[in-house]
Amino acid sequence: MSELLLALGDGATVARRNLIKIKRVPEILVFVLISPIMFVLLFAYVFGGSIAVEGLEGGYREFLIAGIFAQTVIFGATFTGAGLAEDMQKGIIDRFRSLPMSDSAVLVGRTVSDVVYNVLSLIIMGLTGLLVGWRIRTSVLDAVAGFLLLLLFAYAFSWVMAFVGLLVPSPEVVNNASFIVIFPLTFIANTFVPSDNLPTVLRVFAEWNPVSSITQAARELFGNLAPVPEGAELLAEQAAAELPWSLANPVAYSLLWIALILLVFVPLSVRQYRRSASK
Repeated sequence: MSELLLALGDGATVARRNLIKIKRVPEILVFVLISPIMFVLLFAYVFGGSIAVEGLEGGYREFLIAGIFAQTVIFGATFTGAGLAEDMQKGIIDRFRSLPMSDSAVLVGRTVSDVVYNVLSLIIMGLTGLLVGWRIRTSVLDAVAGFLLLLLFAYAFSWVMAFVGLLVPSPEVVNNASFIVIFPLTFIANTFVPSDNLPTVLRVFAEWNPVSSITQAARELFGNLAPVPEGAELLAEQAAAELPWSLANPVAYSLLWIALILLVFVPLSVRQYRRSASK
């Protein structure tokens, strides 16, 4: 218990150090705030008139926002990998290693501070989404649950990027490698177009892609799915029965992925940190 408290206390100190960096490098905050606005406006106005989504009062723009949320928080998790790679390159990790602090504190602090970046991104995207026609059509509790699920998924994914950041030699490599993986992962999904429109192989991949499930879960919790017309409940049940389990139960499937990622990559990242710092 004392080791856990030590790790949390040291992690809070490291997280504070990472957030103070915003004052010294304001370009980070500019990227965090401007990118979400750019993505929302580009997709809403470039694709909004070309892609039809039936049944939604807000049309494609209402369908879009949950996908933009999912993509942005996943890309936001790359700050963890790039930040750790930069600290490794500059020798800061070695300085941390020489201090009487928990081995996991650097990783805890890094991943927690990046949650703050994602919170800022979600706030900016949500406000921009409201301006272009997105609406939350459920209760406040459901909406909060949707945002928390997105942040929890991003936090879990940041541990994947922490492991990558400790493996590669520079932040540039982290950014390039993560882009190669994350870009197709977020596009071969139901983030920007319904997965039904994809070719068979891509459709199956998209249906079981965790990015699709987190997007679907957000749409459910925000009330951005097409409502069931009165008298069509039976047809709706039949349509739901034809969905794969991952999309029929997106919240549960997303939580399973979150738990799996944390169980695998938290110990892997801590072990890689110890190896990297001891070289």
